[in-house]
Amino acid sequence: ISLCAFLIISFFFSLLPPQPAPETIELDVDGGIDQDIFDINEALGLDLFEGDIQLDKRQGRNSITGDSYWWPHVIPYVLEDSLEMNAKGLILKAFEQYRLKTCIDFKRWEGEKNYISVFKGSGCWSSVGNQQVGLQQLSIGANCDRIGTIQHEFLHALGFWHEQSRSDRDDYVSIVWDRIQAGKDHNFVKYNDTTSDFLNVPYDYNSVMHYSQNAFKNGTEPTIITNIPDFMGVIGQRMDFSDYDLQKLNQLYNCSSSLSFLDTCSFELENICGMIQSSDDNSDWQHVAQVPAGPKTDHTNMGQCEDSGYFMHFNTSSGAEGSTAILESRILYPKRSSQCLQFYLYHSGHQSDWLGVWVREYTSAHPNGTLRFIEEIRGSPAAYWQLHHVSLSVTSKFRVVFQGVRGSGLSHGGLSIDDINLSETQCPHHLWHIRNFTHLLNTSPAGTAGRIYSPPFYSSKGYAFQVSLYVNGTTDSPFNLAIYLHLISGANDDHLQWPCAWQQGTMLLLDQHPDIRQRMSNQRSITTDPLQLSDSSSTYFWDRPDKVGTTASFPNGTTFKRGPGSGTSAFLTHERLSSRNFIKDDSIYILLTMEDISHLLSTQPSVSPTSEVPDLCPDNPCENDGVCIVVDRAQVCRCPAGDNWWYMGEKCERKGSAQEKTVIAVSSTIAVFVVMLIVTITTAVCLKKKYSKGKEHGESMALEE
Repeated sequence: ISLCAFLIISFFFSLLPPQPAPETIELDVDGGIDQDIFDINEALGLDLFEGDIQLDKRQGRNSITGDSYWWPHVIPYVLEDSLEMNAKGLILKAFEQYRLKTCIDFKRWEGEKNYISVFKGSGCWSSVGNQQVGLQQLSIGANCDRIGTIQHEFLHALGFWHEQSRSDRDDYVSIVWDRIQAGKDHNFVKYNDTTSDFLNVPYDYNSVMHYSQNAFKNGTEPTIITNIPDFMGVIGQRMDFSDYDLQKLNQLYNCSSSLSFLDTCSFELENICGMIQSSDDNSDWQHVAQVPAGPKTDHTNMGQCEDSGYFMHFNTSSGAEGSTAILESRILYPKRSSQCLQFYLYHSGHQSDWLGVWVREYTSAHPNGTLRFIEEIRGSPAAYWQLHHVSLSVTSKFRVVFQGVRGSGLSHGGLSIDDINLSETQCPHHLWHIRNFTHLLNTSPAGTAGRIYSPPFYSSKGYAFQVSLYVNGTTDSPFNLAIYLHLISGANDDHLQWPCAWQQGTMLLLDQHPDIRQRMSNQRSITTDPLQLSDSSSTYFWDRPDKVGTTASFPNGTTFKRGPGSGTSAFLTHERLSSRNFIKDDSIYILLTMEDISHLLSTQPSVSPTSEVPDLCPDNPCENDGVCIVVDRAQVCRCPAGDNWWYMGEKCERKGSAQEKTVIAVSSTIAVFVVMLIVTITTAVCLKKKYSKGKEHGESMALEE
């Protein structure tokens, strides 16, 4: 009977339509809303000057020209423990951008007189310039953890106001005053020439310091209209510094070079950036604009500019097997112990042809240099440029050496290189190259049907992960790129810590400008909090994927478990996507890094007991002879007191005395006595009335009986 019942039930279930696999959960860390700094602060009810400036009363509207407001080139800082972990990691990434593109550096506070304390306050805000007050606060609050937002606030701290406050702004934008919220008009007042110096740099629609078109709007219409309509979707970007942002900052702080940048070369000039052909080879690299077998154009200009567009090419269609051509960079002088070499390679030869990357290091023991092999790059020929990264670790002066090697097969082309960049930064761990991207944009629907997944990658700790990209956005947020980070089941899962703790994944859409210093890439970072719970259950969000994930398949049919994703459906608008070189050679690159940031759990500085703790109160804020001291790096007033008197309050502004205390004590005693007396009398009267009523009620009952 049981068997018959089972067969009948199975038969009926077989008639039901197949159920779709459960959908992978994807969480928007920002609610799917592209909130600007001013939106965040406004939602919190903050009433800051120009939306995000903590204005010192004595400062007024001073300009960036006053050198008393400048910081030293190396700025001491503290990352307070109140900061979210994701924000801590991003602040350090923002510092790296300052080092790459300017001469401004940051160091942990070691007792210096003035320093910046970065903490999680309410919203995103900063003071303008060095206020010379010792501890100077800069808030990176909830939802402020975007690298462009952090750069924006630190530019305030370095002395910069908002771009649209310039005296010449009416030549470039129009402020629509009747669309501004009541009481917020003052945020759009511009400076005159005597109070603000824009350093003779042209007005910058691309500035990371510019308001967005919707700043402080009272409805749905924009408050700022660009006089050149093409820039409407550009103003208010929070991706990275613009060229003019950097020009102003470097001019203000007299920067002649940046700290971690070493070299860039797009081979547009005949001197090929000072590179030299080696005599230790039997062939040469050629400076050309095209090759019959490919490439037809360089990578820098993609054939769009006449009489320009050159690259270096090693011809492998002739010569013997093993023939080499060696191209060496000029001599470079590192300041750090690690570097990242980035370049584009076009392979039109035979698959046995290969490129070797070496370094020639010069030391006192080897003044003529010694060669050290770094990496060999092989692959099948492809009719497009491909991006490569190579990590170096050089501490003495050196040259980068490119060695082209002819293989054993028949070749009709060779090896070509272009757009070389070398910096003392960390190379990305992984690269996701998406080709034919224009076709994807034109044909992909919004929502999950237009979602694509990256190949699987592994972090340095062994966690397997994957990235999902919505080419035309989610159904709730179309016309945006949406991006999410997922943990997936991997080979190391039995040996890893679960839930996954404090791994920061960074997803960067590369701006493919040939000069790394002028790139404005767009990135978001996600940090795995081991205590984060899934919204709909009590399971941990970043737990082991085969426990909390759904079944998925790779293109080859292999199944695995994909955990829930975390990211944003407002990664980048399509309008901004076309504003920079994100799409080049019909390709985009998403650079991926996942690193352990658990060392940032506690970031308090360790100041030696013998270190001289600075006086943080040069302008004593305490009244009535109060003394200003430092407690946990904050200014605190210690108020004077005598035998029968004392001062109190945050600034010792209120006076107390023993006589007042006695009067207060006596008054309090009398007040309590009077209240208790009233309560006692009231209670007695109520009880008497209740007793009288009870007595009358009892007599009435007796008479009725």
